Amino acid sequence: MKLKYIFAALVATLAIATGCQKENTVHELAGFKVDNSSVVIPMSGGSASITFTANDAWEFLNYVTEKKETKQLPSWLTASAMAGPAGSNTVTFTAESTLDGRTANLAIKCGTETQYINVIQGVATVAKATCAEVIAGPDSKSYLVTGICTGIANTSYGNWYLNDGTGEVYIYGTVDASGSYNWSKFNIEVGDEVTVQGPKTTYNGTVELVDAAFVSVNKSLIKVEEIDPEDATAPADGGLIKVTLANKGQGLYVSVPDDAADWLSLYSVEGNTVVFKAAENNGKARSTTVTFETKQSGKTYSAQTVLSQMGRTGTAALPYSVAEAIEFCGGLTAPTTIDFYVSGVISKIVYTFSEQYGTATFWMSDTGEYYGDTTKDFEAYSVYWFGKEPWADGDEQIEVGANVVVVGQLTSYKGTAETNSKAAGIYKINGQTNSDNGLGLSACPLNIAGAVAYCNTLESNAVTAGKVWVKGIVCELTKYQYGASYNTASFWLSDDGKTDGDKFEAYSIFYTNNPDCDSSVAFPADGKLIDLGQEIVLYGNLTNYKGTAETASKKAYIVSQK
Repeated sequence: MKLKYIFAALVATLAIATGCQKENTVHELAGFKVDNSSVVIPMSGGSASITFTANDAWEFLNYVTEKKETKQLPSWLTASAMAGPAGSNTVTFTAESTLDGRTANLAIKCGTETQYINVIQGVATVAKATCAEVIAGPDSKSYLVTGICTGIANTSYGNWYLNDGTGEVYIYGTVDASGSYNWSKFNIEVGDEVTVQGPKTTYNGTVELVDAAFVSVNKSLIKVEEIDPEDATAPADGGLIKVTLANKGQGLYVSVPDDAADWLSLYSVEGNTVVFKAAENNGKARSTTVTFETKQSGKTYSAQTVLSQMGRTGTAALPYSVAEAIEFCGGLTAPTTIDFYVSGVISKIVYTFSEQYGTATFWMSDTGEYYGDTTKDFEAYSVYWFGKEPWADGDEQIEVGANVVVVGQLTSYKGTAETNSKAAGIYKINGQTNSDNGLGLSACPLNIAGAVAYCNTLESNAVTAGKVWVKGIVCELTKYQYGASYNTASFWLSDDGKTDGDKFEAYSIFYTNNPDCDSSVAFPADGKLIDLGQEIVLYGNLTNYKGTAETASKKAYIVSQK
């Protein structure tokens, strides 16, 4: 619970205690006279009113919520009017019942003057509790909790995990006495004992304290000082990871977690240096969280670090599929310290690249369909352009349907598998690492050299999940054209209209009137036939058919024909 809530509770208590003796003193403005600047609503819910006289039209100004989003009233409070004319006015405030006291500081603008109204509901209280009690308790109730920081997810708002041995609670935002996010001021590290207080909510099954007010921190007597290698990651072939600790307690206790016992072992322990050995890994990349403990005066202090091992997947040569990335992220308690590659199809764009921010956010799936389901959708969150460089004016834009590979740190944010914010970028778009041969996008189609190179990276008979734009010049005709017998045609394309270089087969491709690639749609009688030298832009799925780069049969159509 924020300290401003404690102040609100004190105001509420004073208001209730003195309400029968005399009215609140009101500082009157010249053009706005209000009968009471404090409004009290019972904990059980109800309404309360203010009456005022305004010399000019009036309106409520924006109210600043805990999330720093502006709106005219907090979500728990309604008002009978939000604006009105000069003269005598009455505004009634209404709120539902609440488990804890709450307050809203509102501002009414009248001409050049501003009157502040304090709406108070009940007396704010906070319950000291264990994590287990918070988990079992009702949403909206505030709790005071002490536990160990076991993982830090975000340092902009202060999102982290607190565990007291009875359970774990996610702290979704940490604020100081003024209600501001000020993470560096708190000096919280993994292993520290921290006390916070705030209201509980449950989001997608995760129990959280939202914008919890920082109370105190008891620094751990043990922390990780150095790791070799620095990224705490062993190669797929196996190897050693050395962890050196700064330890002011008595003794050092460490063991390999059960979830990693089949691939990670203790190699040696000398003083405050622990060496782990990773076995060869022929599967997916893997990781585990190792806890180091020491004791002092009957209390146990801890520090944690994530140890990882590269696998044969999740690499540039063999990227994770979306399903594999989601499975891998499901085991993370903190962002990875190394980069992984994830391949999929853009299924929904949250926001495109801009020069102002240099990043974009979009969803990926293995099929190109957006499911709205975090067990099937992967979020490329705040990713940069090629080479993890900020996007600049003149660069191309992403599109739904494009086959992409992103590279960067991965994380699980409140159950969503995603890239770590501003720690990832685009690696490939439709098989391309730059735009030299096009990107397979509507504004930047692949040329024939690019299309052939992309298809050559596919396994034999594999079909791209996403659709690709390709542009070339007709260099050779096949045995059948559009007409009464077929609704599709086949022909060859090259970049220069010649047949002695890279060639791409537009195989069994529909005409411009059939973007849905529907076999029942006939070629129009007045349609333009294919001829040598024509420039063709097509859109559809590509394949590598027994070594031939081509469109997948009846899964592409002509976009334009010159």
